[in-house]
Amino acid sequence: MKIESAETVVTSPGRNFVTLRITTTDGVTGLGDATLNGRELAVDSYLRDHVAPLLVGRDAGRVEDTWQYLYRGAYWRRGPVTMAALAAVDMALWDIKAKAAGMPLYQLLGGASRTGALAYGHASGRDVPELFDSVRAHLEAGYRAIRIQTGIPGLDSVYGVAASTAGGGQRYDYEPARPTALPVEEAWDTRAYLRHVPTVFEAVRSEFGPELPLLHDGHHRMTPIQAAKLGKALEPYDLFWLEDATPGEDQAALRLIRQHTTTPLAIGEVFNSAHDYTLLLQDRLIDYVRSAVTHTGGITAMKKLLDMAGHYGAKSGIHGPTDISPVGMAAALHLDIAIHNFGIQEYMRHTPETLEVFRTSYTFADGLLHPSDTPGLGVELDTEAAARFPYRAAYLPVNRLTDGTVHDW
Repeated sequence: MKIESAETVVTSPGRNFVTLRITTTDGVTGLGDATLNGRELAVDSYLRDHVAPLLVGRDAGRVEDTWQYLYRGAYWRRGPVTMAALAAVDMALWDIKAKAAGMPLYQLLGGASRTGALAYGHASGRDVPELFDSVRAHLEAGYRAIRIQTGIPGLDSVYGVAASTAGGGQRYDYEPARPTALPVEEAWDTRAYLRHVPTVFEAVRSEFGPELPLLHDGHHRMTPIQAAKLGKALEPYDLFWLEDATPGEDQAALRLIRQHTTTPLAIGEVFNSAHDYTLLLQDRLIDYVRSAVTHTGGITAMKKLLDMAGHYGAKSGIHGPTDISPVGMAAALHLDIAIHNFGIQEYMRHTPETLEVFRTSYTFADGLLHPSDTPGLGVELDTEAAARFPYRAAYLPVNRLTDGTVHDW
């Protein structure tokens, strides 16, 4: 099969998504997720102007060779725009290959290693009673592991709290890039956060018992010593993981955190290459790999990264919020089912509008996700529905300390 065309579809059913659709001369189509939250058009241009022309006429079955051609052949390697574009091509080619074989993709990755992938949801609240309500709602929805995020006294808007108010009092859903002329600016106080979070986990454990797996995301906001302090303070509450405790660029910082706490550590949602993990894995400084298939070069690259992680005892925790399209989510699920060292899968439900554009076949039941046995990735794009939701410029928030200093968001 030769590649006949490669085209991008940009749509915004509540939030922006960039999808690559590759069609072969045999009429088989494959989809890839190229969404980069808040920088979508950069990836769209990279694909349309620089990648698509290189694909036409190539053998659609040469997935590895095409990956290397686009990665090594560009000379300028890595970076989120490049790797998201490469991921989209890779997903689409795997989708085509599995459809041609008449198999769900995970069968081509070695077959199933489990019956389902444990998923965690995002519970949050401006205060503890509201948080408890959110936890109960997630338990009723079938989740068996839950991320805990909470409002901080004295701060109006806090990452991960669904009911936070910002930008004129508008409610927003976790971490979207919001359609504003300029990024919304939020305030942050790390000392207040460090004082408050352990009391929240004490309350959650007291209310919901010791068995429920609990996770927490620091979202890169702490220094290494602050993160070490929090990890130690949270040890009595037996977290599944503490995520992104400190900015990922300084990988050696994880060594200091590790020296002071036994709380498991997860990092990597802003990474885009296996090279970002070399020190972290070799020195056993993390327990979970948090990269997204969409931002890390696709299925080919993520399979290699997770196999490498397995040699050092680290497990997967693939990034899966709603800025990963259902195509990217399906790609993650096929890996989750196939790899040996699976840990957990982040899972936020997409809106009905999004699921109108992307027709999915994966399932969620009794806390477990399954990609389905539909040939390929198991997701189809409704282009007519996509056209009803045009792109809207949007930005992620910017964070400032209470004295006005720009901080990590």
